[in-house]
Amino acid sequence: MLPSELELLSSALKRHPGIMGKQRFFNAAVLIPLLEVKGELHFLFQKRARDIRQGGEVCFPGGEHEPEADRLCQETALREAEEELGIHRERITLLGQMDTLVSPRGITVDSFPALLDIGGLDDLAPEPREVERVFSLPVSWFEENEPQTYWLRLQIQPSYIDGSGEKVDLLPVDALGLPQRYASTWEGGGHRVSIYHPPEEIVWGLTAELIREVVTHLRRIREEG
Repeated sequence: MLPSELELLSSALKRHPGIMGKQRFFNAAVLIPLLEVKGELHFLFQKRARDIRQGGEVCFPGGEHEPEADRLCQETALREAEEELGIHRERITLLGQMDTLVSPRGITVDSFPALLDIGGLDDLAPEPREVERVFSLPVSWFEENEPQTYWLRLQIQPSYIDGSGEKVDLLPVDALGLPQRYASTWEGGGHRVSIYHPPEEIVWGLTAELIREVVTHLRRIREEG
C-alpha cells in the first residue's frame, strides 16, 4: 500500500502529461486552415496588416490563449479564425491537435489543423485591421520543397549591463553560493529557424515549423499506408 500522500499524488497526476509550468509561458493557439482548390489540398495563409505586431509577416490565424475567455486552446483557435478570416466556426472542421510547439523565447503553440468549408477565398471576409490579405498554396508544394534551415546560437545570461551602465544580476551567483561557472554567460543550445520560399510570400518562423510538422505527418501516413 502507498502512503496516503502518495496515493493522492498518484491520483492527481495526469494520465497524459503536459508541459510543466505551462502557465508561465506565453501560450498561443493557432488554426492551421486547409481547403480544397480544384481537387487539391491547400494551406490558407494570411499576411498580417502592416501596423500591428509582426506586421507584414505570413502566418495562420491565432493568438494568445486566455483562460478567462476560452476554456480550451481549440476554442481560442476557432475564435481567432472567426475574427481574423471572417468565417463562422460552423464552416470549420477540426481534424485534431498537433503536439505542442515550445519556443526558446518562452512561447508555446497549440495548433489545430482544420478543413474550411468554403468555395474559395471570396467566401472569406478578413478583418482589415489585422489581415492585409489572404492567399493559399498547395500542400504538395511544401512536400516537394524542403525549407532552408538555419541555427541560431542561444545564450543564457545571469547578468547584464543596463542602459545606465549598471550591472543587473538576474541570478546572484555569489550571494547564493552557486558554482562560479554560472556567473558568466553560458551556452543555451541552438534554435532552428525554417524558411520556405514559395511563389507568393516567404513563410518562416513558427508558421514554417507548423507546416514542417504537418508535412512530416503526411509523409509518415503515406509510407505506412
